[in-house]
Amino acid sequence: MITGRVRAPEINTRHGWLNADKNYTLKDFRGKIVLLDFWTMGCINCQHIIPDLNRLEAEYPEELVVIGVHSAKFDAEKNQNSIRKAILKFGINHPVVNDADFEIWRQYAINAWPTVVLIDPDGNVIGQKAGEGIYEVVKPNIDQLIRDFGHKLNRQIFPFQRETSLDTPLQFPGKMLAAPDGTIFLSDSGHNRILQISADGQVLAIIGNGEAGFQNGTYEEATFREPQGLALKGHVLYVADTKNNAIRLVDLVERAVVTAVGTGELEYYFYQDKLGEPVNPNSPWDLAIAGEVMYIASAGNHQLLCMDLATETVMRFAGTGREALVNGSLSEASFNQPSGLALAGNLLYVADAEASAIRVVNLEAGTVHTLVGHGLFDFGDLDGAAEVAQLQHVVGLTVVDNNLYIADTYNGKVKVLDLEKKRVRTVIGGLDEPNDVKFIDGYLWVTDTNHHQLLKVNLETSEKHLVPITF
Repeated sequence: MITGRVRAPEINTRHGWLNADKNYTLKDFRGKIVLLDFWTMGCINCQHIIPDLNRLEAEYPEELVVIGVHSAKFDAEKNQNSIRKAILKFGINHPVVNDADFEIWRQYAINAWPTVVLIDPDGNVIGQKAGEGIYEVVKPNIDQLIRDFGHKLNRQIFPFQRETSLDTPLQFPGKMLAAPDGTIFLSDSGHNRILQISADGQVLAIIGNGEAGFQNGTYEEATFREPQGLALKGHVLYVADTKNNAIRLVDLVERAVVTAVGTGELEYYFYQDKLGEPVNPNSPWDLAIAGEVMYIASAGNHQLLCMDLATETVMRFAGTGREALVNGSLSEASFNQPSGLALAGNLLYVADAEASAIRVVNLEAGTVHTLVGHGLFDFGDLDGAAEVAQLQHVVGLTVVDNNLYIADTYNGKVKVLDLEKKRVRTVIGGLDEPNDVKFIDGYLWVTDTNHHQLLKVNLETSEKHLVPITF
């Protein structure tokens, strides 16, 4: 942690607070140890430190106040309601101030997401740390502050007003998959479970008991943590158990869940690290099977992995681990939080979320190419020729003939890239952070994630039909 005591700048903005009963000032927290967490909702690395923040809050309930400072990267992330939904999605328990104009960010000289800043009970900044792995760095500093300030600490627990919890049949639905028998598997991510439904929305099976956890067993015993990507091979359903950093296997005949790979911990490997040896996924977000190989969008480490289905061994496949938009060979290319996959023959299409880009991997040639997008901070909402079109934090893809349908997540739209004409156009709008698109029985199905619903769209008329989920 970079240290050096200076007076902490004020943390109010004109955009206000969330997860709180009022707008606070630093003076309100005098006598408290304050930890500021600078984050933005689409950043997977920001999500990675939430368990550390929760752990610190639980260990120091009287001495510590954690405050999220949401300094948005994308335009869509500046919206108060979008932040509110992110708070619910990620289970954030502390107050959050909306720093949409980067006022607080600049005052504290922040350079990266995530960054935490520790403030002593007298209102002085004692240090900051960028990146993940904050617990082991911050905890000793908190212990020292408790020793230094002793009886002067304010041990009053603030009665912050949390955002209202949700009561909806689906909660932040994510990825989906059509099975050969006509049923559909759906990641009911906010409920930490997988649903098997009929084409009219009738729930046929619930996989997972709904608790956030990492337990194997029967459908009723098993637990997941914000599952996303799904893939099917025979009677085995593969699940990207995103926040458990694992690939889980669901035996649809035995109605049981086991873990194929992953320990629950985050694992990192960059450039030449762990080439040719087994690795564990890092926030796997989507899956795609080609023959006996399953490709994994390992969003948390900005790479693609591959899994041998016979041996259940996961290896590095493409990407250096550096977050960047770089084309070239599999070992030279770099990705930006890949979050969606779609296979068409020997081409693997990738929704490269943080660069708002569409990438394509030629599996025969072993090369990566960019179809839409220019870089980490190039985004927008512009249709037209692929080389000038702009998207905003794309997460889901599906291929139908020569059309690549795109969940243009932060634009709240589904767009289509004509792969022959190399042009992008909008198909439907009015969505709230759609996560996935699939073509099923003549309709384009969409997970309208932040509206907590599943839609099917008639592409000829652009009519949207709600698929009612019934238990």
